[in-house]
Order: sequence, then C-alpha cells, then structure tokens
Amino acid sequence: MTSPGSADVNLWPSAEHAKQYLQRADSIPHRREGEAALLEFLPAQLGRFLDLGAGGGRLLSLVKSARPASECMALDFSPTMLQVLRDTLGKEPGITILEHDLSRKLPKLGSFDAVVSSFAIHHLAHERKRTLYSEIFAWLNPGGVFLNLEHVASPNESLHERFLHAIGYTTETEDPSNKLLDFEVQLAWLREIGFVDVDCHWKWRELALLAGAKPS
Repeated sequence: MTSPGSADVNLWPSAEHAKQYLQRADSIPHRREGEAALLEFLPAQLGRFLDLGAGGGRLLSLVKSARPASECMALDFSPTMLQVLRDTLGKEPGITILEHDLSRKLPKLGSFDAVVSSFAIHHLAHERKRTLYSEIFAWLNPGGVFLNLEHVASPNESLHERFLHAIGYTTETEDPSNKLLDFEVQLAWLREIGFVDVDCHWKWRELALLAGAKPS
C-alpha cells in the first residue's frame, strides 16, 4: 500500500506547517522507543555522521549525546527548521548545518560512518527514495550504517486509519505531504543496492526503524 499523497505536494517549506510539527514532535506515540532502538545500532566508534532532514535537531542531539566525540553534518530545507537548528545547535562544536532539499541529489559532503534520518524521507516520491538510498550507500565508509526511523505504509486502508486514530489524526487531517511506502519494499531496495545486515529493527504500526550497513 502507498499513501494518497501527491508527488508534487510538500507543505514543509511552510513556516506554519513546520511549527505545528515541532509543537507535537515530543508527543508522537512510541517515538522514544524507536529512537532508543536507533541509538543501539550506532557504531561504537562514530567519527562523522550525516543527519538527513534534521528538523529541529531532535535526533542529532540524541546521537551527539550518545557519541559526544562525533561530528555531524545536518541537512534540511525548511527555513523554519534551519532557523531552529542554527539557534539551538549552530554554535555547538562539531556540528555543520547545511540547507539542502532531499528531492535533489546529495552534494559532495565527504564520507560518513553513519547516515541517520527521522521521519523525513517518506516525504519524497518513491523513485527519489530509492535513488537517495543509493547516494547514501556511496557516501558511507566501509562498515558504515544507515539508520532510518521512518513513517511507512500500512498493509491496508483499515490499518492506516487505525494508525491515524492512534496518533490523533484522520484521513482528512493527515499530512498530504506524506508519500508512504511499504517497509518491505524499501528493505528489498537496500539489499539490491548492496547494503548488508538489512532489517527492520523496530516497528510500531506505521513507524519503523529501517537499517543496513555497507560491507566492510
């Protein structure tokens, strides 16, 4: 199943839309469980990591707390999110913030021991999701990991509606920017690209931690 979102709908440049998300980001059910699972799979020695769609810096801060010596490159394209990032984390050592729209090819940023993302990639058209995964693979160091805490599609409309109800939404009020895709399709893509140890390490309804590693 895929979501009803149109490929050309993306509300995230809107300041109002971004602020609404930031106001409810802490209240997403079971989010902390997914984040804790993501942190479990970080490399023990994390030199440099890339945060795709860093938003207000929630995941970035968690990773930095878990691996204080690491350096981070944080990408986002929402002016509101970028301002929050710069105000809260812009002066922190080891953090570089860059404006970039994930619908476009990743710029040359060097290599990374980990690429992480939290509820961002599902806003991209499916074809772009797959090409982005290939780009991530290219920029990972051997042995590096890709950890994507993501919003994925339910198997059917009934389960989708029950998920929306669980998080306080309906089919009429859900974000039209969402372009949800079955997690098993995405795991298959990762394997085809060359990732190993590919798995869904955690899942609650439509929230899932998709992961893979670049061969050493």
